[in-house]
Amino acid sequence: MASQDWFDKDFYKTLGVSKDVTDAELKKTYRKLARQFHPDSNPGDAAAEARFKEISEAYSVLSDKEQRKEYDQVRAMGSGARFTAGGPGQGGGFEDVFGGMFGQQGGGQRVRFGQGGAGGAGGFEDILGGMFGGGGGFGQTSGGYRGFGGPTKGRDVSASTTLDFATAIAGDTVKLSQGNGRPVNVRIPAGVADGQKIRLRGRGEPSPDGGEPGDLVVQVAVRKHPVFERDGLNLRVDVPVTFAEAALGATIEVPTLGGPTVKLRVAPGTPSGRILRVKGRGVTTKNGTGDLLASVMVAVPSHLNDKQREAVQALADALPDEDPRADLIAKARD
Repeated sequence: MASQDWFDKDFYKTLGVSKDVTDAELKKTYRKLARQFHPDSNPGDAAAEARFKEISEAYSVLSDKEQRKEYDQVRAMGSGARFTAGGPGQGGGFEDVFGGMFGQQGGGQRVRFGQGGAGGAGGFEDILGGMFGGGGGFGQTSGGYRGFGGPTKGRDVSASTTLDFATAIAGDTVKLSQGNGRPVNVRIPAGVADGQKIRLRGRGEPSPDGGEPGDLVVQVAVRKHPVFERDGLNLRVDVPVTFAEAALGATIEVPTLGGPTVKLRVAPGTPSGRILRVKGRGVTTKNGTGDLLASVMVAVPSHLNDKQREAVQALADALPDEDPRADLIAKARD
């Protein structure tokens, strides 16, 4: 950073913080501003990009304890001083600020602050570096390019995959091809849902300036299952039963996902749509395990011979004369 910048720029004002701001408050403020003005959030906005650079420059100095100390000391000594040409007979320039520190008076020999070319010494940075115990240059930013708040993170990489229903429930390792054609193995956690995104830290593009790499973001699509349907952590399945089983009661077998069947008791008089629950046979994730919900569906015969039709008619004649829809119609009229 040029020496003049330490006098011209008020980094505290740039970040909107006080001079006694704590490290935690400084970081919190910087992150908020960086997110707001980051070029990725404001594509093509030159003003936002310039503001982001100012914010990053200020934070790169104030977040470093040694540089913040140097910055505060130089700002305090400068008291608004500016560089001048330093020609004969001219006073009040930047050299006058430090003249007394090295024993010179107003009309005496002035100390000159050169740029300090390659391999050279005696520049402004070298003098101040020695004064404050620093080495190798004044105002040096650790990590990344100067004025950008340290190295930048690499870009995220997007990918997608389609899984079978059972694979999504159980979890698996799949091989994907990134945009650059490079294959990568991705661990799909158990219980991933359709449309869910999985973020793999550090599996994206490398940083252009030595920072941490970006992430790999995988969007998952899950194929439908012919029998099971997911409901949160629960699995649902429709289980047909005969009229006789529903009316008289029965013990039936119900399928489970990837396991043996389980036996459930259907109570006499069970209506169509009643839910029978099998604990712990749903989806297992880090957030818990769901249940298997079996919906009873009374199956109606589609073809009857004459004898069967007569039997059903005899049953209908023997049943109480009641309208099962009467309550539904009454509630609809309320």
